[in-house]
Amino acid sequence: MTRQHTRSDVDTWQQEGAVLMRSLLTPTEVADVVTDFHHLYGEHLEAARMLRPVDLKSSENIGQFTREQFLHFDDMPFNASKAINLIGLHPALIAFAKDALGCEHVRLYQSHTWAKFTGEIDYDQLFHCDFKNHTLTVPADEFALQTVNFMIYFTEITDAHGAIHYVPHSESDPITGRDRAMFPSEAHQQALHRVERSGAGPAGSVFAYGIDVFHRGTNLTAPAGHRFTLTASYHAAANEMIGWSAWPYWFRKPWHHIIDNATPEQLACIGIPLPGDTFWTTRTIARNKERWPSWQSEPYVAALRGQADPGV
Repeated sequence: MTRQHTRSDVDTWQQEGAVLMRSLLTPTEVADVVTDFHHLYGEHLEAARMLRPVDLKSSENIGQFTREQFLHFDDMPFNASKAINLIGLHPALIAFAKDALGCEHVRLYQSHTWAKFTGEIDYDQLFHCDFKNHTLTVPADEFALQTVNFMIYFTEITDAHGAIHYVPHSESDPITGRDRAMFPSEAHQQALHRVERSGAGPAGSVFAYGIDVFHRGTNLTAPAGHRFTLTASYHAAANEMIGWSAWPYWFRKPWHHIIDNATPEQLACIGIPLPGDTFWTTRTIARNKERWPSWQSEPYVAALRGQADPGV
């Protein structure tokens, strides 16, 4: 595994529900993905330069959720290069998820691009927890049954660029108790505002948080400002209570960017068995190669050597 985090990062995530890891990605990794963001959202960036932050003052939805907040939001895989398609499967994210959840195998179950622009929409939200659209139950008390959400920054994100705001468990528990309802009461909202922290950080930073931590989106106020982030969420491989994307449902999207370029461990994170798994036979390898001609099948073929092939 590629560990770029510390034990303290994991401890903070487990104890407080969130941790900001600054500059986890290299400048080159960031630049490659920014190029893809411009390919996907560049036309909106040009249009947003004509807007002004003061245009938001008349909004009637301050501190609310609206569909418009998710205008520039898309599910993996993306119609761009392999850079943005593989970044949610970065080895450093996989390594952190394994350590945080205390398990050997993890699965990526959702990943999104999200672009925001000053003056386009009112992005100010109420404090909330994310478990509503990650599970049909509630957040688990056991770490192994929880989920790690990563928000990856591809632009510098200051408070003027809509930084996420959150409240660590040690600050929220005295206010709300440990129930952590999806949407706290109005009185609790005000109390959480008084102790909220900013997740601001430079490009390349990663904000890791759980589905049981109170957080909220904030407005962009920087003139002609924009914010490019990508989210990636992981759960333990055996945890069927957490989910979002059924990846095969999106089979028409450009999966070749991922299938052709990902390592076996990265592919395992989206449900493709590792080399040596009983799924792989001469026949299944050949059929998969027919479906994905540029798939790197060598590790799977090598794992078959020296063992009986049930596909023969």
